[in-house]
Amino acid sequence: MADVRLPNRWLIALAAVVMQVCLGSVYAWSVFTKPLMAGHSWTLTQVSATFTVAMVFLGIGTVIGGWWQDWRGPRIVSTVAGALYGSGFAIAALGARVDSLPIIYAGYGLLGGLGMGMGYICPVATITKWFPDRRGLMTGAAVMGFGAGALAMSPIAARMIIAAGVSKTFLAFGVAYLVLVVAAAQFYIDPPHGWRPEGWEPSTAVSKTASQIDFTAREAMKTGRFWLLWLMLSLNTSAGIMIISQASPLAQQQTGATVVEASTIVGLLSIFNAIGRVFWAWVSDFLGRAEVYFALFAIQVFLFFALPGIHDRLLFTEVACFIALCYGGGFGVMPSFTADLFGSKYVGGIYGWILLGWGFAAIPSPLLIAHIRETTGTYEYAIFVIGFVMLISLAFPVLARRVVKRTAWAASLPTVETGP
Repeated sequence: MADVRLPNRWLIALAAVVMQVCLGSVYAWSVFTKPLMAGHSWTLTQVSATFTVAMVFLGIGTVIGGWWQDWRGPRIVSTVAGALYGSGFAIAALGARVDSLPIIYAGYGLLGGLGMGMGYICPVATITKWFPDRRGLMTGAAVMGFGAGALAMSPIAARMIIAAGVSKTFLAFGVAYLVLVVAAAQFYIDPPHGWRPEGWEPSTAVSKTASQIDFTAREAMKTGRFWLLWLMLSLNTSAGIMIISQASPLAQQQTGATVVEASTIVGLLSIFNAIGRVFWAWVSDFLGRAEVYFALFAIQVFLFFALPGIHDRLLFTEVACFIALCYGGGFGVMPSFTADLFGSKYVGGIYGWILLGWGFAAIPSPLLIAHIRETTGTYEYAIFVIGFVMLISLAFPVLARRVVKRTAWAASLPTVETGP
């Protein structure tokens, strides 16, 4: 099929970024932490649990959305995701108004998390299929928007909360996000299976080693390589999400920043989270996916061991931003890593299951750092724990590199499709 008969893939990419910016507002959650505590007498652990619930259901949403979009296409799934996401904010607004934390859990956590997960997986899977020539860079650009979501929301939300309160802030963002996500969803469509840009053939070492076999999700999950990718994403997520979930109160305690100054730091973390998704994904197109993951873990070993002793605001911001850079990099690289090892036809369903590790990682880290802060009065013990986790994690990209070498050998064999 000629390119002229197909949609403009760059418009699809633009719609993907817009949707991800809306969905990525979850990273601004720490802006709501202290206002909810002050206005309702809830503890830090109770309020932080909202973020954890959202991330858990985000992981579940990626599984549902990945399977559904492989079956029915990305447009309908993304549309439903937008409706769930916007409704989740509206229900959270009700919870804040009537002083009900369970309602906030149900709205922002359950419905909002499902909407985020279902919406997140669709543009990632779609872009992977439309850009085989720039797989790392363009999937990184697609998920860049998710990392940048807090940049748009954090400073606006901080000021709206002061001027209008938490409830009205939730409602305003819910309406805006519902409209934008549903509108962006209408641009999504999959290309014909096996489509390539006219005249393009794999030329880089990374593209040449990509699998020529299309695994189904069930087939992929029976392999050790699937669980290796799942574990790597989970570990990298645990590290970054610990800091992001508590960024505002952590900055206030450790550097003496005000609420507005801390919200600015949250916004900067969003920028570096977004940049990391594009930068490291682009680097992985040339250096290799496993090699980039090794670099991400190695950098974070140093950063997490250094962070507790830093009280200068500028230096604290720099270290936190580099953690966000690595956190975003893990998400930027993993979609193309998954497509390289399992093929692109069923990548939505496969990557949806891998992203369940994202939701799994969200359970211990935010609650751990909040609980330790409440019981000890400091964040440093939890941060040291994740530093040791990053040190141990260095072994897994080494194992993944061996998997890539075996896949490179398999790529030289005749093309076989294992899916139905």
